[in-house]
Amino acid sequence: MEPIRLGMVGGGQGAFIGAVHRIAARIDGQYRLVAGALSSDAARAHASAHDLGIAPERSYASYAEMARAEAARPDGIEAVAIVTPNHMHAGPAIAFLEAGIHVICDKPLSATLDEADAIAKAAKSSRALFILTHNYTGYPMVRQARAMIAAGRLGAVRVVQVEYAQDWLTEPVSNKQADWRTDPARSGAGGAVGDIGTHAWNLLRFVTGLQPDRIAADLSSFVPGRRVDDNVQVLARFKGGARGMLWASQVAPGNENGLRLRVYGAAGAGRTIGGGARAIVLANQKGAVLELSGQQVGLMANADLSGLAITMP
Repeated sequence: MEPIRLGMVGGGQGAFIGAVHRIAARIDGQYRLVAGALSSDAARAHASAHDLGIAPERSYASYAEMARAEAARPDGIEAVAIVTPNHMHAGPAIAFLEAGIHVICDKPLSATLDEADAIAKAAKSSRALFILTHNYTGYPMVRQARAMIAAGRLGAVRVVQVEYAQDWLTEPVSNKQADWRTDPARSGAGGAVGDIGTHAWNLLRFVTGLQPDRIAADLSSFVPGRRVDDNVQVLARFKGGARGMLWASQVAPGNENGLRLRVYGAAGAGRTIGGGARAIVLANQKGAVLELSGQQVGLMANADLSGLAITMP
């Protein structure tokens, strides 16, 4: 089977997440990057395309030009990855959806609710797919936890705790990534809540299946002069009576990238261990460990759905 012809908006020289998407696209050989509008700066866009082996005629100065040109080509891109700052998600997403090209968009969905509604409207009226990259839902141990909870291994879920802690913004930082992520004009009104809180909330919802009823949130900025939140605490009540807590912080020293989930049910509890949810610990009402699933030093992967877990980085 021929690889899917992929384009990219953003992700040029000096960007972070674009390189991550390109690595992911190469893992199984199912994608081939053939076109891009890799920067809002035309010179940087073309230099980045050259570095990535993209033909000069398929290096574009704008996403609008790229959408028009690629839609008209018999060998045009079949999907596009949008890896821009948050305020530049909606425009490209809508343009490519209207052109009938599948969209793979980095999270969060958009910088504003109005933009999110506009993307949703475009996706519903397009023959193309819109995909939001909450990547943790693809981890084998995350899917294992979801299956166990759906099967009733923990009983009715009562309490859920999720946290995503980083430390890279503990002090004032000036670089390309910090500049746009702490600028509300580019990141949107949310800082940590949009950058990593979205991952934590998505993980909670995906694993437990709980539907939120009411939430209360405290968004704070600890670094003087910072215009977006760098620490978030959320209390949640879910339909059916379960309660939840979310903490997302980018000012937590000692945490490079710590995403953790705990679920407490009527018959037992489960928690992920490892920053990438590499294993699950299950316990009964007395706290005795019932099962350890996944990858850990000296242990074999023994979870029903974890055949790939032992090879996860």
